[in-house]
Amino acid sequence: MKYNNFESRKSKFCFNCGDSNHISRFCAHKDKGFKCFECGAFGHKASECDKTKSKPEVATLDVKFKPKLDNKVTIEDISVNSLIDTGSQATLLRKSVFDKLNICKLYPLNLSLSGFGKCKVNPLGYFKGNIKIDDFKCNADIYVVENNVMSYDVIVGMNVLMKGETVINEDGIVIKEKFQRTEEVESLSVLPIDVTPNEVELNIGPDVPNIFKDKVQQSILNYVPHQTKTTNVELNILVKSNEPISHQPRRLPFSEEKIVQTQVAEWLEQGIAEPCSSEYSSPVVIVRKKDGTPRVCIDYRKLNKVVVKDRFPLPLMEDILDRLQGSRVFSTIDLKNAFFHVDVNKDSRKYTSFVTHEGQYQFIKVPFGLCNSPAVFQRYINTIFRPLINDGIVLPYLDDIIILSPSFEEGIERVERVLSIASEYGLEINFNKSHFLKKRIKFLGHVVEDGKIFPSTLKTKAVLNFPEPANLKQIHSFLGLTGYFRKFIPKYSTIARPLSDPLKKDRKFKFSEEERISFNQLKLMLAEKPVLRIYNPNYETELHTDASLEGYGAILMQKSLDDKNFHPTYYMSKKTTDAEKKYSSYELEALAVIEAVKKFRVYLLGIPFKIVTDCSALEETMQKKIWLLALHVELYCWKNSITSLSIVLVHG
Repeated sequence: MKYNNFESRKSKFCFNCGDSNHISRFCAHKDKGFKCFECGAFGHKASECDKTKSKPEVATLDVKFKPKLDNKVTIEDISVNSLIDTGSQATLLRKSVFDKLNICKLYPLNLSLSGFGKCKVNPLGYFKGNIKIDDFKCNADIYVVENNVMSYDVIVGMNVLMKGETVINEDGIVIKEKFQRTEEVESLSVLPIDVTPNEVELNIGPDVPNIFKDKVQQSILNYVPHQTKTTNVELNILVKSNEPISHQPRRLPFSEEKIVQTQVAEWLEQGIAEPCSSEYSSPVVIVRKKDGTPRVCIDYRKLNKVVVKDRFPLPLMEDILDRLQGSRVFSTIDLKNAFFHVDVNKDSRKYTSFVTHEGQYQFIKVPFGLCNSPAVFQRYINTIFRPLINDGIVLPYLDDIIILSPSFEEGIERVERVLSIASEYGLEINFNKSHFLKKRIKFLGHVVEDGKIFPSTLKTKAVLNFPEPANLKQIHSFLGLTGYFRKFIPKYSTIARPLSDPLKKDRKFKFSEEERISFNQLKLMLAEKPVLRIYNPNYETELHTDASLEGYGAILMQKSLDDKNFHPTYYMSKKTTDAEKKYSSYELEALAVIEAVKKFRVYLLGIPFKIVTDCSALEETMQKKIWLLALHVELYCWKNSITSLSIVLVHG
């Protein structure tokens, strides 16, 4: 599905039929094609009309004179050199004039303009401005273009002319307040300009009913980041030492110098950075994205060592995944240049200084690479969406925002609420990377669908394609990859022990048959696409434990309301220490129970549950009133740690 994102909520204009009470996507005549403002027929534009082919470039209907085109036009009280053109769908303004206006920013556009010598022009952006033509006044969307695109300061198009009553006579063009139109606007086409949306893929769930698809589409069509609210969140930088961190600019290849020059110019133009003369300076580096495109970054590694860390917590992955229970429809919003939404405190800007081959600059907006950037942005986004977070509607993780809902109907209502708040705070959204009303989503390396969690294919591919380790560092990397999904793998610690033991005991690298078996078994278990259910506190719960000399583990299981069977929600495992290897089997089973309860305490506290163990002696001892006489002091301490829980211990 395609969309464009430039109409505002308050002002609508159909580029298909010329009406002002809807946009072209919802035009009742869209199947007929464009309406010609020359002859009134559908299926072609005025610039293509047969009636205009035999006429001069400046022409009118049934008028034998050439009227005046340069009416007195002012934009935001600044007089401009103008051209009135009914062949233009849009009103255009040169950038040099825009720079003189007291307007803080341009809103982004996703469209192209054609008609300039059959070339397409991408406008720099648009703003809602007050325009006056003689005695006629209105407010309209005005698109800003580079100076070399046109010779006039402004071309006034149909989106303005349709707001009034336009009359063409021997004195020229007269535009009056629109009371009641008695006749069609005569056509005066000088430079026919067509507005063409740049098409972007809109990611909506494939099984979403059309009525909800249309609502999502309309919400996105109408989305404009008109910032009317602000937060008091900004980046404050404190350093541990008064000695400045300073670097000379690094030498870059000529090709990369051009990339840096272009990026810095863009930051300056957008108000993201500014020139400075700070005693601090960090060098610029070029990194490559996954698709190979270059990205300009600042190397703040030395500065980060002396910056006092912001301790605002990022959400825990497990907490986020747990909060997905009960939801069946998900939407994800991806913010564009997320950190640039947050201001840097004026007194802290000097620390963000960076140097290039052309000069020295500092950031006005929060840059990437600073150690405190994620924390301050998480504080910012939490402040904006706090009411929806408290209601369990939104889960933000940095620039990714999940919208939870039990149904499509409630999902669209929640999407509209989120977009409304985002617009009020001026959040710029990357709709290319956003997803709407989907039953299956990818988030934080996991796939979530229908109350189940899977490791994402991208993550498991990284494990399956991992080459056989050639040194301890590669073993460490492999265990880092597989450890991310250890909760999906029963007895993970025991299986991984041949690989992990050498890392802790500082042994020399070896990769014998024992290590190879462990390596391949971990790959195999992830290749089988393990599945976990999302924990639900209302479901019947069991904790299954087991222990051996090599390690112990547990499975947190819940009974599904769908098939009445118990399914795993979490696997836990640990290796035994040298001291624990001396325990009796009875003590090891008790240790497994206690460690499992400690691990899953956040899930088990406040609900009744069963512990299922294969040690009958442990079951009997735990049920005795005088159990202390039968246990070591260590087991007494363990027992005390779980007496607040509602446990039924059974022998499985």
